[in-house]
Amino acid sequence: MNFKSLTIFILLSFSTAVCSLLKATAAACDAESQPDRRNLRSDQITVLINGYYESRIPLLQSIAATYAASPIVQAVLILWGNPSTSSKTLTQLAQNLTTGPISVIRQSSNSLNSRFLPHKSIQTGAVLICDDDVEIDISSLEFAFRVWGRNPERLVGFFVRSHDLDLSRREWIYTVHQDKYSIVLTKLMILKMEYLFEYTCGGGAAMADMRRVVDRERNCEDILMNFMVADMSNAGPILVAAQRIRDWGDPRNDYDENERLGLGEGVSEVGLSNRKGEHRKRRGRCITEFHRRLGRMPLRYSYGKLVNSVGEQALCRKGGKLVPCDHNVL
Repeated sequence: MNFKSLTIFILLSFSTAVCSLLKATAAACDAESQPDRRNLRSDQITVLINGYYESRIPLLQSIAATYAASPIVQAVLILWGNPSTSSKTLTQLAQNLTTGPISVIRQSSNSLNSRFLPHKSIQTGAVLICDDDVEIDISSLEFAFRVWGRNPERLVGFFVRSHDLDLSRREWIYTVHQDKYSIVLTKLMILKMEYLFEYTCGGGAAMADMRRVVDRERNCEDILMNFMVADMSNAGPILVAAQRIRDWGDPRNDYDENERLGLGEGVSEVGLSNRKGEHRKRRGRCITEFHRRLGRMPLRYSYGKLVNSVGEQALCRKGGKLVPCDHNVL
């Protein structure tokens, strides 16, 4: 295939993806297809897991089953966004998921905006957006859900970042601050169901333009959600602590352990953020683009982290081990 043919093929593929997304968006934004928001359950949450890489399917199956076993989870929807995955593979995945109410939905487009489609099957007021390579203990999820229940207008999550202004270059940057944060990541993000509809269907021309930035960059859908929610709520996100959380997609993981667990090569290498320098620059461009198109900077800083319990932090020797003094050693 020569360069000209390749260019035409890429353009045709992009046009097909855009057309598919437009159709899916139109269907999702049809008011008649949406559940009555007054009837959304407040005591449970719907989990939306973004799936794309076939190398992660064994881990995805384990994570989905863990969520489905929780009494606070009403349903688990695996949103599969890889158009090249065979129907046979997805059928096998669905057959292997026998624990609880788990569904596999093949997305009509690989656009990252599809992560926030307000699927009509969602019957809960709260939604957990998460990746297919992050594990969390259920008690921590339940704690985060309780925190969200007291702050339903805000985003609640376990992984945060910040925006900042580079005065020398006069542009926004994407960074990490030790004492504050303004962006919660979709690795694990709890939000109200209505925000899915607002992201996909609301905001007029400016929001549609910003969603096109997400498609162009193949990134930043989480930043755009943070922009939208902060603009609507005039409040920053909330960071919560987890008792146990594992990010298998972090490139700092040892490959030997991935291999030992049968996950195979690539679990920590195929994600969008494995090249940190380029990743941060791209996300900084997104912040700048969103700010320009919106005409204001809605992101708000938050401070501190909510924890499930506060115990004594002093260390004592018990049973021959150095442990927190309030920890019982058997």
